[in-house]
Amino acid sequence: MSAALNGVRIIDMTHNQAGPACTQVLAWLGAEVIKLEEPGRGEAARRAMPDIPGQDGLFFLVLNANKKSLTLNLKTEDGKALFKKLIAEVDMLVENFSPGALDRLGLGYDVLAEINPRLIYGTIKGFGSYGPNSGYKAFEPIAQAMGGAMSVTGFPDNPPTYTWPAIGDSGTGMHLAIGLLAALQQRHQTGKGQKVEVAMQEAVVNILRVSLRDHQRQGMVQPRRGNQLGQTVPGTTYPCAPGGPNDYVYIFCQPQMYEGFRSVVDIPELDDPRFETPAGRWEHREEYNAFLESWTRQRTKYEVMKLLGAAGVPCGACQDTGEVLADPHLREREMIVEVDYPGRGAYQTVGCPIKLSDSPADIRRPPTLGEHSEEVLTEHCGIDGETAARLRDEGVI
Repeated sequence: MSAALNGVRIIDMTHNQAGPACTQVLAWLGAEVIKLEEPGRGEAARRAMPDIPGQDGLFFLVLNANKKSLTLNLKTEDGKALFKKLIAEVDMLVENFSPGALDRLGLGYDVLAEINPRLIYGTIKGFGSYGPNSGYKAFEPIAQAMGGAMSVTGFPDNPPTYTWPAIGDSGTGMHLAIGLLAALQQRHQTGKGQKVEVAMQEAVVNILRVSLRDHQRQGMVQPRRGNQLGQTVPGTTYPCAPGGPNDYVYIFCQPQMYEGFRSVVDIPELDDPRFETPAGRWEHREEYNAFLESWTRQRTKYEVMKLLGAAGVPCGACQDTGEVLADPHLREREMIVEVDYPGRGAYQTVGCPIKLSDSPADIRRPPTLGEHSEEVLTEHCGIDGETAARLRDEGVI
């Protein structure tokens, strides 16, 4: 069965998380993604946070599945010449270098677009390529801070709080993937490529849109509200048995669900007339929640989730990272998968969250450094084995 993006060829010059997250999802969907790396060293993430001496780190492995690896030294004339041959053959190039890095090599967008007018050039920058902050670098927490996410995260009496799910990195990567596919669709009509840019700050701002809506709706800076969602009660986290640090459940019961909720939660104290209406429950939420906690503390988070879920009430166990990796639901849906990597053996990673009925993703292991160099250069640049050996001896590949 043909993959959705079969025939789409991408040069991946990304590193760390934002760019690799973008190219990995495109590789999952069937694109041929050729990761271009420095000979002898590779992307820095291969060596970051090593958990097994001498082996590529999990930071690299969980972001580079289904890709090929080509090593090429772009500081050499032969390396640049081979790179330009590749550019003439591919559909997309994706990079997340610091501002101006490729321009300094003489390989900026204008040069590459002249070689291949159909080229779709994807770029991630912290603050974009223009604007007062365009020259500044950014990492995940900087994007969250400048995008406003930290200001609304955490509890009211605590400082602005960083959220560990990578909305600035992986979130930006997903935005860029959408932009690249849009540009590909437009190229079907025009025959012309274009530059697609996503700034990390702006990806966070887009994800923050509900808080920006409420700022205007309420005419005030949005506060940190902890786990409380709006003025719905129940609408926060509740502690469960046996009382460990992650033994909590989130219950969000909208008014139309309240009858189903009470059919399960048989606490006499909740029959108090003060709790009959949504407004009353909100006004007396501290006392109400204390009664509800007396019920949840007697049950595990999974028991509470099963009871309320069956009654049509949105409810989720607060799973820790180990529980997510072991989640039978996620495993059945191939969202948590096991992959074998040379020299390391089996490890667990995420699968593709995008489920296509006619072309499901097949998760394959990431490449070892330079694993596909000769294959790619032979197929796309027309070099022979003798030339490849010479280029390797000279440090070009």
